[in-house]
Formats: sequence, C-alpha cells, structure tokens
Amino acid sequence: MSETAYQPDVSHVHQASLISSTRLTPDDSAEVRQIVLQVSEPAYYFPEGQSIGVSVPGPHPFGNKAHHRYYTLAAVHGNKAGAELEILVRRCFYIDEVSGEEYPGIASNYLCDAQPGDAVTLTGPYRSPFIIPADKTSNLLMLGVGTGIAPFRAFLRRIYEMEGGWQGQVRLYYGARTGMDMLYMNELNNDLANYYDQATFQAIQSVSKGYFGDEADALKQGVEAHGEAIWQLIQDPRTHVYLAGMDTVAAAFEAAMAGIAGSQEAWQAVRQRLVDEGRWAALTYS
Repeated sequence: MSETAYQPDVSHVHQASLISSTRLTPDDSAEVRQIVLQVSEPAYYFPEGQSIGVSVPGPHPFGNKAHHRYYTLAAVHGNKAGAELEILVRRCFYIDEVSGEEYPGIASNYLCDAQPGDAVTLTGPYRSPFIIPADKTSNLLMLGVGTGIAPFRAFLRRIYEMEGGWQGQVRLYYGARTGMDMLYMNELNNDLANYYDQATFQAIQSVSKGYFGDEADALKQGVEAHGEAIWQLIQDPRTHVYLAGMDTVAAAFEAAMAGIAGSQEAWQAVRQRLVDEGRWAALTYS
C-alpha cells in the first residue's frame, strides 16, 4: 500500500471533516499523528481493521489530478450523524533516485498538516485481510511496527471492549527504533495498558539494539528472544497470525522464523500451512 497516484472510484467517495490531529511521538523522533475524521452520513459505518482511502487534491507531479493513499482504521465510533474514524499517520519523506533530493510524501504530509475543520475526501471502505475469528478460543499472534499497530489496536478494542469473553491467547509483538517511538505504549499515549489486566493478553515490546538498527530489526530481535513461545503458539491449530507494517517487517519476521524453525524451507512449509488453512494475513506497505 504505497503512496501512488490513483483516480478514485467516484461512486465510493465520501466527504469527511477533520475533528482532531494529535501528535503521539516526541518532537525528537519520527512524527506520527492520531487523526480523527467525521463522516456525516448516517449509514456510513463499518468494522475497525478495514481500510479507507484518502484522496489528495492536485495538481500533482506528472499531471496527476489526484493522489490516493490507503489507511487502516485504528477505531470507528458510530454516532447519530454518521461515524468518527481514527487513523495513524506517519509523516513520510522519500529520496529521488536520480537527483538524490528529499521530497515530502504527498498524502502523509497533507494529513499531518491538516487542521481541525478541514475537509478531507475519502474513498472506500475497503475489505481488510485482517478478520477476527468467530471462535473466541482462537489465539491471535499479532506482529507489527510503526503505524502497523493500528489494526491491532482495533482488534483489542473489539474483542475486549465490544465482544468480551475472549478465551484464546492474544499476543502482540511490537518493534520500534527507540523507546520513545513506542506508539500507544509511550508516556504520551498509553492506552494499550488498558488491556494489561486481561488474563489472555500480553504485549511484548522490543527496541533496536544497534545504533543503525530500525524498527524491523527491533521486531526481529523480539521474535528471536521469544522464539520458543512463538513457535509453540504457531503449532496450535487455533492460532491466527497477523503481520503489519512497513515492507521491511515481513523480511525481518521471515528471517527470524527461519532461524527458529531451523531452516528457510522448514519455516516456509509451516507458513504455507497457515495460509492454506486461512490462518495467515499480512498487511504491509512501502
């Protein structure tokens, strides 16, 4: 789900108003914002974990009239007017491969710069590969970095606050470059702590050990440090695995699991079984 130019389907366009924009990370780390949008359409509502599209008005480079970017919902709150949608946005930049110059990511900077009351054009909703099992004895193994934690935050709210009585093990492994980058686990916004009293829930945080390490490295280190527990959980036929975040997170997780399984071939066989049985879902972006 990279930031690419796209002309949205006008039959699925909705107008939203930005209600609030709150920075979650400290000033000396990557900027990540929690953005709340109001869609004033009474029939507009759909489950957390699905995605919406944000259409950024042009003109844009190469003459594109609109720029489109997908965001996974962290939360949805229905009201009489319609719904409030919460998304996580990291302010992104990219390096031009030819000139070497740095340019701002179109959609992320558009949203991070938006102010309360600004109009935002949405498309969708779009079905997410992340589906909560109907069986409450299912185990949920969630692995993510960065804004990839958004669908997992939605999962936790749904199974513990809205449905309740979840009996399966729920494990969240989350990697960050530094301790200050722990979204929803840092001193600025600690709402994952709301679920620590749940007997079935455990969050395992890991921070990159190397100076040049990134959040994917941190996740890999965390998975390797808890390899035995993760391996046992994956062997349970009731376990569903969810992977979310930047593209690099998938490569890091694959490398860690190959080491735990004993070889790349052994891990690929296990992962293919998860895929065949509908117990594997990945949602990554560049």
